[in-house]
Amino acid sequence: MLQALIFDVDGTLADTESAHRAAFNHAFSEEGLDWEWDEPLYTELLDISGGKERIAHYWKHTRGDIVGIDAHAIKDTIVRLHEIKTAAYEAMVNDGLVALRPGVLALIESAHAQGLSLAIATTTSPVNIASLLRRAIGLHWRSVFGVVEDASTAPIKKPNPQVYRQTLQRMGVAPERCLAFEDSSNGLKAALAAGLSTVITPTHFTAHHDFSGALRVLPDLGSTSVADLRIWHSPAREF
Repeated sequence: MLQALIFDVDGTLADTESAHRAAFNHAFSEEGLDWEWDEPLYTELLDISGGKERIAHYWKHTRGDIVGIDAHAIKDTIVRLHEIKTAAYEAMVNDGLVALRPGVLALIESAHAQGLSLAIATTTSPVNIASLLRRAIGLHWRSVFGVVEDASTAPIKKPNPQVYRQTLQRMGVAPERCLAFEDSSNGLKAALAAGLSTVITPTHFTAHHDFSGALRVLPDLGSTSVADLRIWHSPAREF
């Protein structure tokens, strides 16, 4: 029997990646770097989970000769870049430039009204989550999601299942009683490794990913109801 829904954030709750890319480029410009992440490059970089990790990966592969000279200074620069980027992204969310994907809010509200437990399992930062959901749902958003696991509580990024395992442990719900929602192959791998049946809603950044093992792959959640989820979940858990 379905008892809980667990949502990823970036790409799943909202198609955030264009805003994130713009925020990264703003940070690079602010720090006087000549980096410019265009869409094809950023699509490749999304294979690396986590904003700081993405910057570090790019730095290593473009300026690898510098990495070994002063690793501490580089780490400080990455932290500063990520702080500037996060502030720029939050400003875009507050200006209404990022919205929830079709069907997401209606499904969350319906599931909450029907007594399903709701949780978030993401590798993004707490401030990004709060900015998005405060604007989309309201100041009471934390009362909707009983458990929130993020980059601050689960530092090992997807495809490692740490964030999902911690979410399940805090919820006190067995994985076979839950459904996860993701948009990427890394997210799917993490959810499957934690024993979760997973519904995928790709974005144009992740449409090329391999979603083998997903319970459903949908363009969005616009026509998905809680009744649909119960039907899909039931045969998936028949052994």
